[in-house]
Amino acid sequence: MNITLKCAIGLSITLAVITTASAGAPTDPVASAKVDAVVHQQMKDQRIPGLSLAVVRNGKIVKAAGYGVANLELGAPVRPQTIFQAGSITKQFTASAVMLLVEEGKVGLDDSITKYFPEAQTAWQKITIRHLLTHTSGIPDVWGNTEQDAHTKGIVDSRKDYDEEELTRIYLGLKLEFQPGEKWSYCSTGYALLGFLIHRVTGMYYGDFLRQRVFSPLGMNATTIISEADIVPNRVSGYILVKGELKNQEWIAPFLNTTAEGGLYSNVLDLARWDAALYTEKILRRARLEEMWTPVKLNSGEEYPYGLGWFLANVNGHRLLYHTGGNQGFFISMSRYVDDRLTIIVLNNMDEYHCDTLKIAGDVASIYIPETKGANPIKDW
Repeated sequence: MNITLKCAIGLSITLAVITTASAGAPTDPVASAKVDAVVHQQMKDQRIPGLSLAVVRNGKIVKAAGYGVANLELGAPVRPQTIFQAGSITKQFTASAVMLLVEEGKVGLDDSITKYFPEAQTAWQKITIRHLLTHTSGIPDVWGNTEQDAHTKGIVDSRKDYDEEELTRIYLGLKLEFQPGEKWSYCSTGYALLGFLIHRVTGMYYGDFLRQRVFSPLGMNATTIISEADIVPNRVSGYILVKGELKNQEWIAPFLNTTAEGGLYSNVLDLARWDAALYTEKILRRARLEEMWTPVKLNSGEEYPYGLGWFLANVNGHRLLYHTGGNQGFFISMSRYVDDRLTIIVLNNMDEYHCDTLKIAGDVASIYIPETKGANPIKDW
């Protein structure tokens, strides 16, 4: 199936669907055609240059497809093997790494972070590892929430290449915005600190720890730390909209692009392997996984629908675990309808402020679970 996308730069690009199916996984051709139609329409409506998608059922891929272009200048097509920046989906891997250390008795979820960062100010003594994982620490977010202040909050200079010790010192010097556990407020700063903590506890950079303990055992060979300098086969280009015109992704200093808040490359095939592993105990015991998927309880006793690296939702009676990731011209999502054993993975190369990957994932999910139609979560941070 082919369609034509009129891009903002005035080019007319033919979008081919390139698909892959997992061996032994049953494919529904009617559902597959409906998925293609949904994706094509949403790409047209949202002006998305390229997109990769996987539908995973019972841990097996039933549809994996690439749509559109990975690079507008070269016209290279997106494939299921195409590698995107993972953005904040990285947080579920960071949380899993911390939970591995919890299982080994090297870290306690309710430990004060001053145990691992003794140089932290006195006001931080009440902040625990759990607070960092659940975005309830009170630490200011290093990044803004809007297109205008995304990289200009003033905590760090996104064009300066800090090292780990410099960033640690800057973050530990921040004044808390509220008392730990008082409320929920999305905070990538906390996850960056968790990556530095993993390094202090294990002696390994968090990406190396993940490769050894998670990626290699699961065969996730395409999932690596971001490096804009390295030659990375199948890497896609990211795009942003500026006054209605498509532009190449903004530049961020290299080290800021490698922290545990969002510093990974991946593709839909590797994320499908991760999804399959989450139905097993290959990486973490079931009790630990369920702990990650339990809503955080605030000081008031009220619950917020976020666990450890995962948002939680109920979609017309269907339990959903999900997360999105957006940065530098990418916006991706992983949505796990766990009781239905259905997962929708959507990776695209349009910035998070001008596209809605959760709408695409929700529309695709409703093809397989009709009861969820029109009741999918929204980005709420």
